[in-house]
Amino acid sequence: MQKKVWYILGIVAACLWMPALLLSCVQWRVYDDLDYFAKEYAKYDVLTDVGMEMEELLYVTEEMMAYLKDERDTLQVTAVIDGREQPFFSEKEIRHMVDVKNLFLSGTQIRNGCALLAAALSILLLWRKQGRILLRSLQMGIGLFFAACMVFVGLMLTDFTKYFTQFHLLFFDNDDWILDARVDRLINIVPEGFFMDTALWIGGAFLVICVGLLAGAGLLLRKGRKGVTESLDEKNGSVELH
Repeated sequence: MQKKVWYILGIVAACLWMPALLLSCVQWRVYDDLDYFAKEYAKYDVLTDVGMEMEELLYVTEEMMAYLKDERDTLQVTAVIDGREQPFFSEKEIRHMVDVKNLFLSGTQIRNGCALLAAALSILLLWRKQGRILLRSLQMGIGLFFAACMVFVGLMLTDFTKYFTQFHLLFFDNDDWILDARVDRLINIVPEGFFMDTALWIGGAFLVICVGLLAGAGLLLRKGRKGVTESLDEKNGSVELH
């Protein structure tokens, strides 16, 4: 019975590690890498759409990310657009970004909470010498979570626009996210292609991490089994010295 309890705790720990890692990939991609934004802006020719130089647009992006990280109180940024200095964001965009900021901050809290609880359970299992159960649970947890993610990715690839819209309907309780490219610059600097590229990058990074964890867990389990076998052979006197 006690072994089942350890397995349950191990699976809970593994399942908590997964959203912590996934949300870390999200924040790693969008929070601090201005080079990524510059490449995407160039790819989708957004400078032409908004009438700005790259340096000015990256400045706006940096300030926008600072706002989402709660490092500045207000979003509005003044930049040179079409040759004259003017506010970048419309009132509707500002209202929408308040909701986006709350979503980002909630994601950070969820990530931190999952990571802390997963770490505590993992330490408990290691302290009680249940490392093998932790590794096996990690394999099972990765398998379950990754399978669910693959279903989601499959749906996104079949009709990204449909599920991108469903995402907004699920997480936002107003229509401020429905922007007009003729008056709202935000939708021009981050078009749908930008979100698709970002989602694929995050999914790819998460896949690499999962594969690495699975490989590492499998290697440690095999090494552990080999150690147990060698120990038994020594006790039985079957170890040959060369």
